[in-house]
Order: sequence, then structure tokens, then C-alpha cells
Amino acid sequence: MTLIDAVTYGRLGYLYYPNWDMGIILFLLAPLALLLSIELNIITSSRVTDVRAAAQAGSLMFLPFIGIYLASEIGVITLDASTLLVIAGAIAVLDVVMFRISTSLFQREQILTKWR
Repeated sequence: MTLIDAVTYGRLGYLYYPNWDMGIILFLLAPLALLLSIELNIITSSRVTDVRAAAQAGSLMFLPFIGIYLASEIGVITLDASTLLVIAGAIAVLDVVMFRISTSLFQREQILTKWR
């Protein structure tokens, strides 16, 4: 972001970064996505019997974010501050639901003895 500011300041006359969109992405969406990733990996680890299968299934967590990116690229949605806040709200609700599911499914002793 610093390099972009250095290059574009002469043309724009102001610093492009930091802006609200980046603030929402860095301070709200990224932590919520991180929590979602951890919770989905806990659920996956509780259900599969192999480390490789857990890693492969955990990689599916990126599909919704790839879908959001593609939708913004083809013009279905715009990633402005209001849309990002709606996405953050949806992910926050998903985090709460996944937290309840992951805490009920997680059996540490069973995972340690079941996996090879």
C-alpha cells in the first residue's frame, strides 16, 4: 500500500491508502475469515480419519471467498464499504453457528487416538 501511495500521490493529489474498504478488509473481514477457517478445520478434523483428508477438505473453505471475488470481477457485486460490511455480518453469523457446531463435535482424545 505504501508503494501504491508513493506512485499515485502525484497523479491523484492525495494518498489512496488507507481507505475504508481496506480498513474493513484488514480489521474486520480477515479476522472473521480466520475464525471461520479454524472452525471449519476443527469440524473437518473431527469427521475424517486421515491428516491428508483433513487438509484437502479444509482447503474447500476458500471457495466462498473465491466466489465473492469472481462475482466482483464480473460485475455482479461491487466491493464497496456497505457490501463489505454485509459480507462481514454474514461471516460473523456463520462464525457463531460454526463455533457452536465445532465445540459440540470436537473430541480431542478421540482425534489423537483415531488418526494414524
